[in-house]
This record gives sequence, C-alpha cells and structure tokens, in this order.
Amino acid sequence: MKSVVITGSARGLGFEMAKVFRKNNVNVVISDLNVDALEVAKVELEKIPSEAKVVSLPCNVTSSEDIQRLIEFAQTNFGVIDIWINNAGVNQPEKAIWELSEAEINMVLDVDLKGAMIGSKLIMKEMIKQKHGAIYNVEGYGSNDAMMLGLSVYGTSKRAITYFTSALAKESAEKNTGVIVGKLSPGIMITDFLKNALGDKEKITLSEKTKKVYNILGDYPDVVANFLVNGMLKNTKNDARIEWLTTRKAAWRFMTAGFNKRDFFKED
Repeated sequence: MKSVVITGSARGLGFEMAKVFRKNNVNVVISDLNVDALEVAKVELEKIPSEAKVVSLPCNVTSSEDIQRLIEFAQTNFGVIDIWINNAGVNQPEKAIWELSEAEINMVLDVDLKGAMIGSKLIMKEMIKQKHGAIYNVEGYGSNDAMMLGLSVYGTSKRAITYFTSALAKESAEKNTGVIVGKLSPGIMITDFLKNALGDKEKITLSEKTKKVYNILGDYPDVVANFLVNGMLKNTKNDARIEWLTTRKAAWRFMTAGFNKRDFFKED
C-alpha cells in the first residue's frame, strides 16, 4: 500500500488532497503548524471508509529539524514514503513591495519557497535510498509570470518554485536517482487563503475587480484536489506538470462568463 506525506494539510487544498488519497486507499500523513486544526482534520479523515491509515504530526516547514522529524515519523508508521507534497504556504498582505516589512517578506519566502526547497532536499535523500518516490511542489499565482498589485513577493516565490522544481527534476534525472519530481498547478481556489495573509495573522480585503476574476477562474479545492491526486497516482513522468486551470480552460471561462454567473463571495 502506498503512502503520501502532505505539508500544510489541516485545511484547504492539502486537506482535500488527503481526502482523495484516503478514498484511493493510500496511507496519509498530514502535517500543519496549527495543532488544533490538524487534530480536527485527522478526525474528519478517519471518517472516510478506507483500507489505509491516516496519521498526523505538527510541522513547521521553515525548520529542517521539523521536516526531518516528519520524514522519520512517516517512515516509522509506513516504512517508505512514495509521494511527498510540499503544499504548505502563506499569502502576503495586499500591499506594494515597499509597504511590506522585512519580517513579512521573510515569512512568505521562508514558508512558500525555502520550506519547499528544504523539504525537497531532505526527502530526496530518503527516496534515493529506497530507489523510488515522487516529489511534487505546488505552483501558484506568479508561476506563469502573471503580476498583480499586492502579490509581488508571493508571486516571486511561486515563480521560483517553478524553476526550482524543473531544476530538481533535471538533477534527479542526471543522477539517475529513480525519483520523479513534478509540479501541481491548481489555479485559483476559493479558500480562506485568499482572505488571510501570513498564516491568518492579517486579513485581506479583496477588491471587486479581484473578486470578479476569482468568480470566473476560481474553483473549490475539493474539485481541484480530485483532479490533482488522480494525476499524481497515474503519473510516471519526471518534470510533469499536473495542471487544472489550463490556458484553454481559462480562456473558455472568460468567453462564457456572461452566461455562467458564479459568486463565491455572496456573504462578504
């Protein structure tokens, strides 16, 4: 039976991916910095009928010690780790770059970029020993060079994630590690992430213009998670991109927006 470790999985996309893995009888390790939310998530996941097990461990992805502890925890419970997903992330406050403090900049880069790099480095060593495995990093706004006021640092981190993941895939292939590395491209998901910055420390007030775009292109995370997980379970290609919101799909949504009215922000 396969096993997967998902960072930042107490809620949102990470939690929804854990649900789909459970339904596919894959052992799941969920982790998050929010201990209370993590416990709630574990209880909910255990309600899903499955032959697989689910375990949880708090983890701060900016700490190499925490990530190593998570790896060892997964190995103790399931022996090997078949899939590792660097999903943990935080949003930035909706401010221009010169309005952000150094601490705010550091937090976004440390979690969204450095956390994925450290996680990839440490799990790669273990997967090389077991001679197989798959590592996936989550792309986001900025991965395709898109720019928006208030997303300069977050977008920079995600653009770097795209480059880093391809670079890691190339290194893995050239070293003949047997480990594949890929990108998850979920598009815009309607979660609390859109309204909260720095791990819920600051609220974001979305403009009407931004809401309009999100209503056209956004999707709930359960829909996206089902697509991404099925893609991961089928994928055997190194440097693959499992992409939900393709350019063609986005163009079609803009073309049909006048007929397909959606409002994810009715309660705002």
